[in-house]
Amino acid sequence: MSNGTSKAKGAPGRAAKQSVKGAVKQGPVKQGAVGRPQKQSAKGAAKASPIGAKTLIGVGVACALLFAAFVVFTNQQAKPPSIGGPFQLTTQFEKPFTDKDMLGRPYLVFFGYTNCPDICHTTLFELSEIMRALGPDANVGALFVTVDPERDTPQILKDYLSSFDPRIVGLTGAREALDPMLKEFRIFAKRAPGEDANYGVDHTTVVYLMDKNGHFVNAFNVARKPADAARELQRYL
Repeated sequence: MSNGTSKAKGAPGRAAKQSVKGAVKQGPVKQGAVGRPQKQSAKGAAKASPIGAKTLIGVGVACALLFAAFVVFTNQQAKPPSIGGPFQLTTQFEKPFTDKDMLGRPYLVFFGYTNCPDICHTTLFELSEIMRALGPDANVGALFVTVDPERDTPQILKDYLSSFDPRIVGLTGAREALDPMLKEFRIFAKRAPGEDANYGVDHTTVVYLMDKNGHFVNAFNVARKPADAARELQRYL
């Protein structure tokens, strides 16, 4: 009984000792195994860092090039459209008139016709008010170009424009002379259907601002206080 008991007690004792010794022997090996990969990982990171820097530099250069291309593109988009060009028509006083007659002063251009029911008369009145706000000595001009030359003869234009500022020049002419100007200023004009002599003409109603050299500046808002519009025009005198 006693021997059985001592053997039983001894077996667990040896097992415990072996377990402790095994742990002590295996411990350094496991730590060393863990330690070596950590050192290799640090070395690998050190070797990989130059490649990462080159990659970042490349990405930075690519972004800079894309930004430069964007700036160039937006600047090109910001340029005003090509509007205007040479023309040769006839005034309400039956005198020849070309684009060169407007050089040296800013001017406004409006396309319409004398039989227009409302918008043309209103726009010419607003132009006259702006001219009045500028004063009689302001070196500015305005053109009223008909889109209905079949009815708007020089005499008709003269009678029609007599109610407005005298600096507004009326222009008419044959179709072959007028149509190129409509195209240059991107004006849509189409006679309404019907055979009635009192037909209407659908047309673009924008007012263009041209500078002293005859170059397009922008669409000019005449539907505001004349003093405000006059101040804008004064910047181009």
